[in-house]
Amino acid sequence: MMAALEIRGLEKSYPSTFGTRRIPVLRGIDLTVAPGEIYGFLGPNGAGKTTTIKCILGLLRPDRGSIRLLGRDADSLESRRNLGFLPENPYFYEYLTIRELLHFTGRLFCMSGADRKRRVEEVLRQAGLWGREETKLGKCSKGMIQRAGLAQALVQDPEVLILDEPFSGLDPVGRKELRDLVLSLKSSGRTIFFSSHILQDMELMVDRVAIIINGRLVREGRLDELVSRSVRHYELVVDGVDEKDAARTGLAGERRDNHTIIRVESLEEVNQKIRAVHVLSGRIAAMIPVKLTLEDIFMREIGK
Repeated sequence: MMAALEIRGLEKSYPSTFGTRRIPVLRGIDLTVAPGEIYGFLGPNGAGKTTTIKCILGLLRPDRGSIRLLGRDADSLESRRNLGFLPENPYFYEYLTIRELLHFTGRLFCMSGADRKRRVEEVLRQAGLWGREETKLGKCSKGMIQRAGLAQALVQDPEVLILDEPFSGLDPVGRKELRDLVLSLKSSGRTIFFSSHILQDMELMVDRVAIIINGRLVREGRLDELVSRSVRHYELVVDGVDEKDAARTGLAGERRDNHTIIRVESLEEVNQKIRAVHVLSGRIAAMIPVKLTLEDIFMREIGK
């Protein structure tokens, strides 16, 4: 299957303040985004997320490496037409209405009047802006600006969307609304690559995720696989052990619904606790692995 976005060996550096040396920002980035998936690009400030996005968009020239969109070189005109972009802080002419902004964008893409009118109405409905299209951009809330920016990115009907920190500055209601909108775009077949530092939103949306730290990808894969392979601790559900005996033999735990729940940090310790339960003629009702969240995985990688 042809990749929607393919990056190989991407490197980028900037000159130091006095130009005496170059400071590496991207150090051999390799990633592949499949058609129709939401791909999360996660990293702390200064990790290289925005530099990567600028290279994808053609705003920066990488020192080395290649970028392909839908099987074509990312610099080709056809690739550019199939790419929509929402920056972290979109800036628009405040005196324009939302409808005027979208028509202006359509003209930049040389769309005919009939196609432009049809497409503007489609994206207004798609972005949840129908009925508010005559609002001047200078009067829009942060959430409406993000929606207008996403509508603008959709005007030319691109197959791939690049979203840079789309949830930044939104309140919980605005984040939920934008999250639902992005998920609806995925259901229409679009590929979405977005960077964010808001882990909760990413965990609710992405199919796959990459973690970039100091210009290198340190983790990459399907979110469910990353989480399922990562266990924070285990909980043993124990029955039939007297509380005093449990305390004396290191089996003390939390009482929950007539069970004793014992927290265990490793599989080796699990085996020790099981043996101790059997010595006391108790019963292991269940062993529950408690998975790491995406935030846990991210913080572990930062702490390395």
